[in-house]
Amino acid sequence: MWTIIKFDNKQISFLKKDLEKILGNYLFCFSKNFKDKKKINSINYARGLKLVLNGFEQSQSEIHEFIKKCKSSENKEGYVSEELYELKPNKDYKFFSGPFTNSIFKILELQKNKIKVMMGDLKTTINKKEFLFQPV
Repeated sequence: MWTIIKFDNKQISFLKKDLEKILGNYLFCFSKNFKDKKKINSINYARGLKLVLNGFEQSQSEIHEFIKKCKSSENKEGYVSEELYELKPNKDYKFFSGPFTNSIFKILELQKNKIKVMMGDLKTTINKKEFLFQPV
């Protein structure tokens, strides 16, 4: 069973260690043990954990589909790439890596591995897999 948790970035290493002790090597948390409410309650006391969202029991199929989509869009380093998003022309996006970090751009045209973009007055083409970005 899947659940969604919110964690404190400053204490993520504590959270990982505590979850490994309780559940094994899981973070976007899947464990057969989550069917047992006592196990869910026990992770509420893990260092670094802010909360376990309610309602995850009813959303298992949606969470499973989201995880499949994330896994299919992983880049070679194992991070979820922008392929997770359905890219749309004439929409604004923001870079989170590379020399344009925090810059906002508009997609002009989508190609198989490249995207024609406009940042301010600058038009250029970028490789889809070279930069991390998300919708604004």
